[in-house]
Amino acid sequence: MFKKIVLLTLGLALGLSACAPSMSGNGAGNLVRVKLPLGYIPNIQFAPVYVMIEKGFAREQGLEIELEHNVRETDSVALLGAGELQFAVVSGEQVLLSRAQGVPVVYVAAWYQKYPVSVVAKAEQGIASVADLKGKSIGLPGLYGANYIGLEALLASAGLTDADVTLAPIGYTQVESLATDQVQAVVGYAANEPIQLRARGYAVAELRVADFVQLASNGLVTNEKTLAENPDLVRRMVKAFVQGLEYTIAHPDEAYEISKKYVEGLADLDEAVQKEVLAVSIEFWQAERVGFSDAQAWENMQDTLMRMGSYAEPLDLSKAFTNEFLP
Repeated sequence: MFKKIVLLTLGLALGLSACAPSMSGNGAGNLVRVKLPLGYIPNIQFAPVYVMIEKGFAREQGLEIELEHNVRETDSVALLGAGELQFAVVSGEQVLLSRAQGVPVVYVAAWYQKYPVSVVAKAEQGIASVADLKGKSIGLPGLYGANYIGLEALLASAGLTDADVTLAPIGYTQVESLATDQVQAVVGYAANEPIQLRARGYAVAELRVADFVQLASNGLVTNEKTLAENPDLVRRMVKAFVQGLEYTIAHPDEAYEISKKYVEGLADLDEAVQKEVLAVSIEFWQAERVGFSDAQAWENMQDTLMRMGSYAEPLDLSKAFTNEFLP
């Protein structure tokens, strides 16, 4: 039986209303300050945002970007819905879950063209297809979030359900849990767990969700109020964001060096591993038109969420995302 994903309460916007407005004039010139929350600690995977700032793409659009790391997506969505923020980086599933609760968020530029979740197993398990997961124990952080949604979509692609596998909530211990054979497979991010395991010398097999089903993933999100009242700001923000992505894809080594300014301790980490993280991430960002949202990916995401019981009535997806503001 599919478990229902519950969106965390959006009432916290009231408690966070004391936050400084995310857009204000800059006394040093005509720059507009834009606060941009990111959903994780400083990391090489945020290289395009660092590049957007350091290469001057944001400034060329009259923007001064203030980054906020380690902000939960639900917090960002709540603040967007309350008009306390103009932009945030949010996952595709969170956009739909939020809109199902009446929160007027809109996805305006795709960061990830492919869903970055994978199921990973030691090669000795002989898992070469989704069907091979039947009867296996699969570790994942819990029955929530992108890992769970990705797994559900992957299983469904082969006609499997939760009843065909054993799901084991293991928190964020995927690498150790697989290394010590606590489970037969784990769910994680393609640019994280498989790379860590291979760096430790393990031969692993990987099933990338994106190889079986296309799902809407992380991107730049705003709200309906900002779209209606300041579409030029949205257009400028999207342009700078896309330029950062394009430059990182074309110049990964330079982007890596730029990221050292923003990611504390990056210079002390294993460079080969970190550059592989960036290289794999770029695989998920690349597109013929960077930033473009594919309608089928949104249809597939909605189908997955409704099959999981996350909401009952289909949403008007044309209001959930737009490509109108892409350069």
